[in-house]
Amino acid sequence: MKRLISTTSALCLLASAAQAEGTLSVYHWFEYIPQELVDKFTAETGIKVTIDTYDSNESMLASLKAGKLGQYDVAVPADFMVEIMAESGMLDTFTAEEMPNLPNIAPQWLDVPFDPGRSSSIPYQWGSTSFAVNRGVYTGDISSLGVIFDPPEELRGKINVLDSQNEVLILGSLYLGIPQCSTDRDQLRALAEMLVAAKQHWASFGSDTAKDVMVSGDAAAGMIYNGFSAKARAEGANVEYSYPTEGHVLWMDNVVLLKDAPNRANAITFMNFLLEPENAAAVTNYAAYTSGVSGVEPFLDEAIRTSPENNPPAGTTPGVFAEVCDEDTQKLYDAIWINLKK
Repeated sequence: MKRLISTTSALCLLASAAQAEGTLSVYHWFEYIPQELVDKFTAETGIKVTIDTYDSNESMLASLKAGKLGQYDVAVPADFMVEIMAESGMLDTFTAEEMPNLPNIAPQWLDVPFDPGRSSSIPYQWGSTSFAVNRGVYTGDISSLGVIFDPPEELRGKINVLDSQNEVLILGSLYLGIPQCSTDRDQLRALAEMLVAAKQHWASFGSDTAKDVMVSGDAAAGMIYNGFSAKARAEGANVEYSYPTEGHVLWMDNVVLLKDAPNRANAITFMNFLLEPENAAAVTNYAAYTSGVSGVEPFLDEAIRTSPENNPPAGTTPGVFAEVCDEDTQKLYDAIWINLKK
């Protein structure tokens, strides 16, 4: 059931919706918002939406730093990237009065370390990153990240890996049992050597194609977001998503208000719109992840509510969120990634 907002806030929203006009420029992940929801927003507000896409948090950050900050109103970074962007002075803030649907945020996602009290961001979707396997190709055990980093013969040369530095290095660290943001040179050397050795068994790097290559059969296994795995199954791929014994990556994607947004008022209207439970559920039904908004359950499709990707089995090793390394340590991880991508 939708949360109620005050009469005054409701009247303000109606007034702003009636008066809203112009455009909104969104910087977003590939295949991550239903066009029907964008059309609904435009129909309700008169605001025309333009969406450009990116395939990793790192590429989004690089683009904004290279001159696109000031061209977009909102972006959709992961939890750790919100913190990095805030520290870099790339985010604007809003007040609770400007965002009357703020109380709709689920309690666990309201006061978060990367944006305490939510003054620059709202939750979008959250999920996990692990790997999936085509069960028509490989029927063996998939309980370990070794399927990706030391693959069985049946999968060698048939693996897609996300083109995402953060997630690849975290999963590799989990596989080796070493901490994130390690400064131990032996641990970092072991991570670099393991990844280079594993690369010979990989067919491709691709994030926005991670689902498509599983559906087409171009990959028989691959790192993948849990929602992409669910969508691959829905499109007929015989895939199974793994929650490995070593652990997996957890993330929360967030809509952030960018500094120097050319359409700030429209951006806030859009963010507030996404906090309506019915609208948040529309994103979940499309993207197959999990909403950070309370009250979405009555609007969720049964297939999404019960998907194995969104319901880890009992005893699953907990996932981990990305940590933000200090600048010197991050340079070491950047070097590992650059060497891997040669």
